[in-house]
Amino acid sequence: MRTSQGQIVVATRGRGTTNITEEVQRVVRESGIATGLCHVFVQHTSASLMLCENADPTVRRDLEAFLARLVPDGDLLFQHTDEGPDDMSAHVRSILTNMDLTLPVAAGRCALGTWQGVFLYEHRTGAQRRRVLVTTQGD
Repeated sequence: MRTSQGQIVVATRGRGTTNITEEVQRVVRESGIATGLCHVFVQHTSASLMLCENADPTVRRDLEAFLARLVPDGDLLFQHTDEGPDDMSAHVRSILTNMDLTLPVAAGRCALGTWQGVFLYEHRTGAQRRRVLVTTQGD
């Protein structure tokens, strides 16, 4: 078994999703591993990763509308507001979603379904630079 690791840096424009499927696939392809697993991990506490519908952007907009209702910015319940009204809500959103994904690798690429894409989900309202670690293991 071999292991390979690479990093992706994603510049976000603020709250919302960024499709990183091609970047993840590139790291897996460059690993030279044909069969195994790919672990994708975002190294931040106010952003997350998701495997989601890649064809219709209204799916991701609906998810954002749902989370805005569930975890509103500036909720008086939150004490942790050091970086503004979106601070604690961003942390809660990242915990409710996922900070990592494990994907199967087949034929040297992530074996995603036709309508699946890997997205970085930025939970802060301002632009950020996010680091995503991609580890591929297999043969």
